[in-house]
Amino acid sequence: MSLPILIQTVLTPIVLAPIVYLAGRKLSHHAGWLSFAILLHSTTMMLMVAGSEYIEVYSWVPRMGWDIGFKLDGLSLPFALNIAVLSTVIAIYSIPYMEHRIGDKPEEYGSYYALYLLYAAGMLGAILATDLVEFYIFYELMLIPSYLLIARWGYGEREKIAFMYFLWTHIGALALLASIVAVYWVTGATSIEAVKTILQNTRIPFQLEVGIATAMLLGFLVKMAVLGLHVWLPHAHAEAPTPISALLSPAMIGIGGYGVIRIALGFFPQFFKVYSLPIAIWAFLTMVYGGLMALSQDDVKRLLAYSSISQMGYLLFGISSVNMLGVSGSILHYLSHGLGKGILFMVAGILIMQTELRSISRMGGLASRMPLTAVSALIGFLTLIGLPTTSGFISEWMIFGGVIRSSLASGSMEKLLVAVLGLLATMLTAGYGLWTVRRVFFGQTPTHLEEVKEGSMLALTPIIALAILTFIVGVFPAPILDRLTQTVMLSLNLG
Repeated sequence: MSLPILIQTVLTPIVLAPIVYLAGRKLSHHAGWLSFAILLHSTTMMLMVAGSEYIEVYSWVPRMGWDIGFKLDGLSLPFALNIAVLSTVIAIYSIPYMEHRIGDKPEEYGSYYALYLLYAAGMLGAILATDLVEFYIFYELMLIPSYLLIARWGYGEREKIAFMYFLWTHIGALALLASIVAVYWVTGATSIEAVKTILQNTRIPFQLEVGIATAMLLGFLVKMAVLGLHVWLPHAHAEAPTPISALLSPAMIGIGGYGVIRIALGFFPQFFKVYSLPIAIWAFLTMVYGGLMALSQDDVKRLLAYSSISQMGYLLFGISSVNMLGVSGSILHYLSHGLGKGILFMVAGILIMQTELRSISRMGGLASRMPLTAVSALIGFLTLIGLPTTSGFISEWMIFGGVIRSSLASGSMEKLLVAVLGLLATMLTAGYGLWTVRRVFFGQTPTHLEEVKEGSMLALTPIIALAILTFIVGVFPAPILDRLTQTVMLSLNLG
């Protein structure tokens, strides 16, 4: 009998990673095709059961009543779909990029693609996990291979930057672990659904709830890199090998948002209702700070890194509404940001491969020489801006609609003011996005770039695929939104 579906999705990359490591020594950069095939299998398995809620449960420690499982529902689907699709297409993109980065060192390709598979599996496992301990294991599994990928194949002071990344995110993980231990002490359970049910039917002192929820929230917000907890992100995302940047920013950091929604908000809704305004202000400041810093960058990858900080502010802003519309918008925004930022980081990689530059001020006039790259960059930024027909339009409309509805329902003029200011802050995204396209692709071409050619189709194909997807989701959002909003209403009891 074949293995159940979701466990195949998560464990296949883990089990086959050693084989990819060994095969990479013989296949060299072609090992990327093997990684692509493995991740395509995982994505296909997941899509087979994406039409309805699907749960698998396995006995783990019977004496303690611990089970582990994997759950795909309307809430986890956008996150899992984003991670699976990005991991799969970026495996193809890695083939030309890592050949450019590694060169003639066949022994290194196996290590890169094996770690890549473990990284992707860790992210998928965290999203699909049904148990807090299981979630934490996969949450940490994301960290180790991504640290090694940055330390070995990153740029600049890569080892120092990788350590900073490891230290910050591990501190956040320890705060999360402390909150999980406290939750177990209060409830005697680790199953996410069981804990939620127990907490709904058990009155615990609000001060204790605030303490546990704060530790849990901080643990997740470090991963999201919101303002004040963001120090590691601009360095790690800018100096990671570009295919890994295209997973760190569009996929990994938003898993912190998933944790806030699925676990923290699910367990402690009263905490979020009481502190909705401070969370909204924190989110707004993150949006503005990230946008202003992006405007001031000359390095194209650092610009995209600060943009990601700003976009995580949007995600947290929707969560602060504590209602179905805003929270659903945040979840959809994770998917939208993943598509848009995945496009943009891969575009940055093509610019690096073709021009050997990261400095925006040294570029210009490249649209005539790299038309597909130019159009792709524009689509990526328009998705972040929220242009109608892109996926970003629907998600941002829902986020701001949710916060405005929340402020009107509570009678909070302060929160309504923050919502209006948040709408105005979207102009920052348009500012740094369109200005970057203008500086890189239009104007006079510098003499040192006159011989530049378009990137290879192998590098461009994954970008084009994501560009098509952002329009598909933007024009036909109903298949995702219908399940998403229903799950948010029923699972989180949000109206």
